[in-house]
Amino acid sequence: MTAADIPRTLGQPDQGFEGNRFTGIPLYDALVHWDLSKADAPSVPVPGLALSWAVDAKDKTKWVFKLRPNVKFHDGSAFNADAVVWNVRKVLDKDAPQFDASQVGVTASRMPTLRSAKKIDDLTVELVTSEPDAFLPLNLTNLFMASPAHWQKKFDAAAGATPADKAKAAWTAFAADASGSGPYRMTRFVARERLELAPNKAYWDPKRTPKIDKLVLLPMPEANARTAALLSGQVDWIEAPAPDAMAAIQARGHKIYFNQQPHVWPWQLSFAEGSPWLDKRVRHAANLCVDRTGLLKLLGGMMAIPKGTVPPGHPWWGNPKFDIRYDPAEGKKLMAEAGHTPAKPLKVKVQISASGSGQMQPLPMNEFVQQSLKQCGFDVQFDVIEWNTLFTNWRKGAKDPSANGANAINVSFAAMDPFFAMVRFTSTKTFPPVSNNWGYFGNAEIDKLIADARGSFDDKARDAALAKLHARIVEEAPFVWIAHDVGPRAIAAKVKGVVQPRSWFIDLAPLSID
Repeated sequence: MTAADIPRTLGQPDQGFEGNRFTGIPLYDALVHWDLSKADAPSVPVPGLALSWAVDAKDKTKWVFKLRPNVKFHDGSAFNADAVVWNVRKVLDKDAPQFDASQVGVTASRMPTLRSAKKIDDLTVELVTSEPDAFLPLNLTNLFMASPAHWQKKFDAAAGATPADKAKAAWTAFAADASGSGPYRMTRFVARERLELAPNKAYWDPKRTPKIDKLVLLPMPEANARTAALLSGQVDWIEAPAPDAMAAIQARGHKIYFNQQPHVWPWQLSFAEGSPWLDKRVRHAANLCVDRTGLLKLLGGMMAIPKGTVPPGHPWWGNPKFDIRYDPAEGKKLMAEAGHTPAKPLKVKVQISASGSGQMQPLPMNEFVQQSLKQCGFDVQFDVIEWNTLFTNWRKGAKDPSANGANAINVSFAAMDPFFAMVRFTSTKTFPPVSNNWGYFGNAEIDKLIADARGSFDDKARDAALAKLHARIVEEAPFVWIAHDVGPRAIAAKVKGVVQPRSWFIDLAPLSID
């Protein structure tokens, strides 16, 4: 993995979506899953622990989920409506014995309208949102179901002066001996070193019952170290191989997997008072001065060139009036109008990481962009910090001391659903610490477009509303759109059953070893 540590294993992973990919989806199930079984079509939501769901015809803040019967957690206890209510309360109800503040940030920010859950019967649960929200089923792909019975045993055995102390100790013990209902179960956990998983032979979906005996996950943030581990036979699979080692990897008979996917690698800009990005001409100029074709060559072809958050032809494209392209002459003209030239450059500071989930090759990529923007009158400085710290800072916002004076942040993001792609970065309701509107971008017009999309329960009407929203976002340019990731990974030829979906995620369950 590109992370520097094992993503948290207690149910709600950290380390960005690499955590979901490697300790969320393998160990746990959610009510709604992403279909990761196809390489030739976009991933779509499919039933997970919920067989079906529907919004109330009269009250669009209420949803009824029908649950899958006969599902067991790894500890043998039953999954049911009580378990769903318990898992919702673990991140939303401060009065719940199992409430864990450490899991809130990576969960509530991904489903900000969910307010409560109520048991109707053993296999039916009602979820309530703060406003009509057609995005809820997609958001629920991030709420993983941990075993309440297993946690209770940890709580009963835990030491602590108060119930809150005991709960904290119980979650620590649970993380070292996790119990979800996913296709893999934990067998060994060594913090910052390794996580070992074995098949859950009692998994409810035969198609996703693992065939391999053992899966070992290793954190390895440095691309050359990952590449060396693959070439030496230490590992069979690496994320984000070093671009200049692709030929050597393939010469050894290993396979490079990649695919177009909804994953954006941008700079997210600050709109706080005093930010150099408040001038739209400067934001447009930055988008015009990045030599993305040169960056593509640097990465050995392992990226796609963006025109926005989604590509032309996508249902949410919307035909924006601002054309993101490489046009340094127009960029210099806009910068000159704003009072900046290469001789009198505009200082900007970007907080970045040296590695991490979806960050591709962040140091060489950012240095390339730095040089690319210099020609147009930008003096770019970097604040390089550890990936998980950067990800935490992303929720704290540009006004927080953690920004360390930065007026842009480089955190890549998955864009497979409307909330993740657009809403969390542009709504005035998602200012920190609610969600990821790090830069405090937003206005009444954008909020109205979001409300129109969120309140549209018809697919075509919702896509039309989202197309208008995307067009306005591109025109206002709260990002410098730099690259779309294609998720390159290098895997030994003996590993079979690999499907590289059009998704930021990948399913480890169907793998086999030849």
